[in-house]
Amino acid sequence: MQKYGELLAKLLEKRGISDPAQAEIFLNPDYQRDLHDPFLMRDMERACVRIFNAIENQERIVIYADYDCDGIPGAVILNDLFKLLNYKNYEIYIPQRNSEGYGLNVDAIKQFENREIKLIITIDLGITAVEGVTQAAVYGIDVIITDHHLPHGILPRAFAILNPKVDDYPEKMLCGAGVAFKLAQGFIKKYGKENGYFKIKEGAEKWMLDMAGLATLSDMVPLTGENRAIAYFGMKVMRKSPRPGLQKLLSKMKIDQRYLSEDDIGFMITPRLNAASRMDDPMRAYELLSTDDEAQAGVLADHLSKINDERKNIVKGIMREINKKFEERKETEVIVIGNPEWRVGVLGLVAGKICDEYEKPVFVWGKDENDCIKGSCRSDGSVSVVELMTEAHESFVDFGGHELAGGFTVHNERIHFLEEALSMSFQKVKRPLLESGHIHDVKTELNAVNIKNWREIEKMAPFGLGNYKPVFLFEGAKIEKIKKFGKNGSGEHLEIIFSDASAKKIPAVAFFSGHESFSTLLEEGKQVKLLATFDLSRFRGREELRLRIADIL
Repeated sequence: MQKYGELLAKLLEKRGISDPAQAEIFLNPDYQRDLHDPFLMRDMERACVRIFNAIENQERIVIYADYDCDGIPGAVILNDLFKLLNYKNYEIYIPQRNSEGYGLNVDAIKQFENREIKLIITIDLGITAVEGVTQAAVYGIDVIITDHHLPHGILPRAFAILNPKVDDYPEKMLCGAGVAFKLAQGFIKKYGKENGYFKIKEGAEKWMLDMAGLATLSDMVPLTGENRAIAYFGMKVMRKSPRPGLQKLLSKMKIDQRYLSEDDIGFMITPRLNAASRMDDPMRAYELLSTDDEAQAGVLADHLSKINDERKNIVKGIMREINKKFEERKETEVIVIGNPEWRVGVLGLVAGKICDEYEKPVFVWGKDENDCIKGSCRSDGSVSVVELMTEAHESFVDFGGHELAGGFTVHNERIHFLEEALSMSFQKVKRPLLESGHIHDVKTELNAVNIKNWREIEKMAPFGLGNYKPVFLFEGAKIEKIKKFGKNGSGEHLEIIFSDASAKKIPAVAFFSGHESFSTLLEEGKQVKLLATFDLSRFRGREELRLRIADIL
């Protein structure tokens, strides 16, 4: 490990990487080495042959994608593939979050029969769609499922299933768009220029890595193994992606595309893309990412930003209501809370906020346009929400998801007993999913906050689940100055200037935080322990190295 700086070597060892060969693989992803052969997926050959035959016979194809920031980029990947193949006889279908809900919709399949659809390719859904796939078969429609969610025991009788969780594919934790990317990669490998079928160069799918990377970072899958490579190369492609919609969205948010970061994706891009299905029509997000039209891209970027602001206000209102209710709640293993008036589309965000604050599994429900009780759930890492719902399955009409997040529909007469049922189930299935007890990586002083160390840390990017940003402990930090800031003078964020015995003064920021957000009360002149990550701000083109506060003790 001598070839690496002292700080980088220490941080790698914290991640269990002490061997130089392991370190080389981690720090320098390689496309050929780190991406597995797509044909290791059990049904990849069948899927590719079926798509080829559909193209040969000019059959009408539907790309049926989920409505979030995993399914939508996955649909863009297959759209890119068909454009490369110069095939036009296909359409994109994304169900409405509020009226249709998640999954392969039987009513939609009936429409497809009327339009003489012969093949459905799902993105980020379908592994639990036993009824939908059966219905499609009745109409003579083949279904290729691409998904990454957990099955409910019985697999649908689809023409082909691409899902690493149900076969021997080595990377079990691909996101939905990651699986769609493997399908594009497999098809190009089998039928591209090398084999003389289509005039597509080998490796043409690399330009689709921006969408696979965007979804991998948005969907909170672990950034290890193949996912790390997809995110790493995805970031490189995104920084020079020619997609007008991505460029207009970044410009609107004053983000320099050349320096796009994972934080920009998580905090800025993903919420705006998800706002389409939460507040309007998910097709708006798909159109933004897939359009070649500069003017349309500009209009859509403005629209998504506007409805994202509306979404924030709705979530704030619901959270105010919840905080009031929590003043008189009794303690339970699982939190279930809801209101028929709450908009179903935003409940995943609400569940996430409650889960972060109370560190328990959370189920939040509302009523959709069809008067059905629907909701979203999040896990704090103590249990798989899918296992939890499976154990209490009698309460649900339908449910799905993965270990940390899911969606559900509840029988109307059972909603008032759901918290009790899930809390009882929790005792049977609880098992920690996430490592706990990680407090900090390195104890140091503020003079360590310099560009040289930032460059060392940056070599470990992209950061996210399974590859968290290194956290530093500054023990003798003194609060020099506290300042609130925010859009239009909102004061919803904090900037604190810290100093210590090394005589260095460093700014640190905490977004969506106030004086009461930390483990100790904030006062100027007070000496504290500061937990923080490095953060290079490029606001308005000016580089400033600062800290991002994790906690103050």
